[in-house]
Amino acid sequence: MAIMALKARTLIPLTLGAALVLGLGWVAFRTDPVPVDLHRVVRAPMQVTVDADARTRIAEIYEVAAPISGIAQRSPVREGDPVVAGQTVVASVEPAASSLLDARSRIQAEASIREAEAALYVARSQLDQAEEEVTYARSDYQRTKTLVDRGVASVARLEAAEQRLATAQAGAEAALSNLERANSALDRARAALIEPGDDDSAAAACCVRLTAPIDGRVLSVDTISERPVTAGTRLVSVGRPDALEIVADLLSTDAVRLSPGARAHVERWGGPIPLAATLTKIEPSGYTKVSALGIEEQRVDAIFSIDTPVADRAALGDGFSVFLRIIEWQQDDVLQVPLGAMFRRGQDWAVFVAAPDGTARLQVIDIGRRNDLTAQVLSGLVDGQQVITHPSDAISDGVRIVQRAAP
Repeated sequence: MAIMALKARTLIPLTLGAALVLGLGWVAFRTDPVPVDLHRVVRAPMQVTVDADARTRIAEIYEVAAPISGIAQRSPVREGDPVVAGQTVVASVEPAASSLLDARSRIQAEASIREAEAALYVARSQLDQAEEEVTYARSDYQRTKTLVDRGVASVARLEAAEQRLATAQAGAEAALSNLERANSALDRARAALIEPGDDDSAAAACCVRLTAPIDGRVLSVDTISERPVTAGTRLVSVGRPDALEIVADLLSTDAVRLSPGARAHVERWGGPIPLAATLTKIEPSGYTKVSALGIEEQRVDAIFSIDTPVADRAALGDGFSVFLRIIEWQQDDVLQVPLGAMFRRGQDWAVFVAAPDGTARLQVIDIGRRNDLTAQVLSGLVDGQQVITHPSDAISDGVRIVQRAAP
């Protein structure tokens, strides 16, 4: 009995010592759980958008141009002035003044006048001669007719007298036309000698007054002070500032995914709430544009109509900068996972799922649509599961994890 008691007293301390050593070893060599950020996979509405910088512009701009070459008078309107269609005069153009003559041009013009005066004298003489011939032919015709009526002269003689009268009358008409042509030639020759300040008729005729084509406001004035202009020169632009549209230059690869009728949110325009817009047209031709990084990109203009009433965007004007979020795709009930939780595993996408036993489990998933924050989950996850966002290199399949405390 004494021996057994001694053995018991010896065995108990040894057992306690061995247990203590094993406990210290387990504490010393065990792996601490890795702190992680968890996110719950849920079903919620989801949108995929094409984001782009854009600008506003007036949908219809009317340009008023000079119909003739001349002198555009000082503009009677300024930018921003209201105009009424057909009533408000927006520009006036005077006929062009005569140019100065050098010595050679003056001598030539004076010679042309003398030639025209001589031709006019000849034409008047020819007309006088033709009128005398008509008078003689008419008298001869009357005498011959009287003789024929008495039976003294033959009918053939009367016909000859009638023909001579007709020929004389035709000659008189030709001489009169020649006189009118000579008068015109003289006027043209004299006009070549007119110099600036000599033509009073042009000043009396005043000018061509151009009125506004629509009700609206003056957008720009190209010619403010008086100056010479040619026919077709733009003088004033008129439009309706409230009839705005939005133009965005999209990457051609983004534009092909959009269709007319797509809705868009207009942000960063300066107002408290986003505006609503609708895609109306994508231009048929693209163009090359160099980005801020020096990269050549193929872009295309997309045109949007603004659906928000004018009263809610009264401060928005022509050429203002805005930011568009164009809705390419959306659904109301989509299972989605944060992009920060996804990573590549070979050709597949995968996430780390927080298992009930406190470990991380690798899970391969199949995704669909993606936006800037989340991706649509087609398979591999269920509603309510928690995934690790932004997993570090310390995370692997089976590693113990603990949720990081909120700061």
